[in-house]
Amino acid sequence: MEGITIRPASEQDCGRILALIRELAAYEHMEQDVTATEDILRASIFQRHMAGVFVAEADEQVIGYALYCHNFSTFLGRENLYLEDLYVTPAWRGHGIGTGLICRVARQAVEEGCQRLDWVCLDWNQPSRDFYEKLGAHAMPWWVGYRAEGEALQELAGISRERSEE
Repeated sequence: MEGITIRPASEQDCGRILALIRELAAYEHMEQDVTATEDILRASIFQRHMAGVFVAEADEQVIGYALYCHNFSTFLGRENLYLEDLYVTPAWRGHGIGTGLICRVARQAVEEGCQRLDWVCLDWNQPSRDFYEKLGAHAMPWWVGYRAEGEALQELAGISRERSEE
């Protein structure tokens, strides 16, 4: 990875991180789901500290990122890290940058005393699945992911019910 630097992101990186998030969303056919803005990222990551980000930089240009946050395992009784995104712009793939980024997040997990680093991958994304397995990670087919969002989340939270009772 000669000429590549992996470092913690700064607030000044928010614009480029957002551009890479949009690239990732396009790759995953989910562009319509991106509602993040630079201000939202700045507030969530650098003011509220809801997530951490490492960026890969070449020629003073951010070319990849790994965004993670904490989760908690009741079985282990401790915090662990969850890798939300790992993305390297296509022109820079195959140079060890993705490996460097995920290894940096893993080192962060170890430094914080975490026992695990978890993430998910779209089932159709075979190149990424192969990459992760080559690194020694394993798929967990016994888990099924669930999500509540939009109206379903509002209903689950009782908000729709409360509003209708007013």
